[in-house]
Amino acid sequence: MAAILGLIIGIVLGIFVRPDIPILLQPYLPIMVVAAIDALLGAGRAYFERSFSDKVFVISFVSNVITAALLVLLGNQLGVGSQLQTAVIVVLGIRIFSNVSAIRRFIFHG
Repeated sequence: MAAILGLIIGIVLGIFVRPDIPILLQPYLPIMVVAAIDALLGAGRAYFERSFSDKVFVISFVSNVITAALLVLLGNQLGVGSQLQTAVIVVLGIRIFSNVSAIRRFIFHG
């Protein structure tokens, strides 16, 4: 319950405060958001499977975001940033849809 409340408060603060993102981080923000969504949906799936752990969630959330950003940074350094960014989006997209499908099966039993 606290996580959902924190998420709602964070969204409301983000809408009204409109924080400035440093220019250095702007290319990585979309990938970081997709990685964060993947971690959130993974936590939702773990909740329905009754295997949720807050420690695992925090580690997964932080490591997903950092790993995705580092992969895009590596791609930019190698000159293949857009290709590696696409690869990260595809992999995370597959995981997101897999988690959504599992959550849907738990909710609707089918």
